[in-house]
Amino acid sequence: MGNRIALRATLNSVRVKICGITRVEDAQAALAYGADAIGLVFYDKSPRFVDIGTAQAIARVVGPFVSVVGLFVNASPAEVQVTVSRVGLDLLQFHGDEDELFCRQFDRPYIKAIRMLPGLDIEAEAKHFACARGLLFDSWSESKYGGTGETFDWHRLPDNIEKPLILAGGLTPDNIEKAVLETKPYAVDVSGGVEVAPGIKSAALIDRFIRRAKNAQNHTRSQERSL
Repeated sequence: MGNRIALRATLNSVRVKICGITRVEDAQAALAYGADAIGLVFYDKSPRFVDIGTAQAIARVVGPFVSVVGLFVNASPAEVQVTVSRVGLDLLQFHGDEDELFCRQFDRPYIKAIRMLPGLDIEAEAKHFACARGLLFDSWSESKYGGTGETFDWHRLPDNIEKPLILAGGLTPDNIEKAVLETKPYAVDVSGGVEVAPGIKSAALIDRFIRRAKNAQNHTRSQERSL
């Protein structure tokens, strides 16, 4: 499985990002149950969109060792820059048709979403984003840039991507253990799978999702040690 396995084998635990946070109390729940990152959506066509003021309030409750990630879809450079400066984002996530030149101009590390269009040359697409800190693989939809609630065929994930692999798309507390065991990702990203309504998270679902993701990784390490 090449370089990706070598990278994953050094990790203590899969990272978990709870995306689409719209309320301070949901951010606090994510932090309480061990999330490594929270995601704020700055795409106004999303039901999980947050304005600058709401984002600032959420970011203020996040501790120094949890990343605040800003998600953008085909935003203007000015919009991204203003949001970065006013909210204090740690990491940028680009989910639209942005190219490498666009993504790297904001003096922040970034990850790029690759939506798994049938027939996509995934390795070629990944090479377009040499400066990305990681690549997020999500389900394809003709009408949405994310948040589809659908999984994709995890067997399509390439084995020789050298960057951290972030798995998204239709993840829930019910399938996250299987997802981690099968793909061994650097991180997983969930939004709708821990919600009771679009943008409204469930603390109980967040807790269950994170526990099962971490437990699956622990099971994987136990198996590796026994070989």
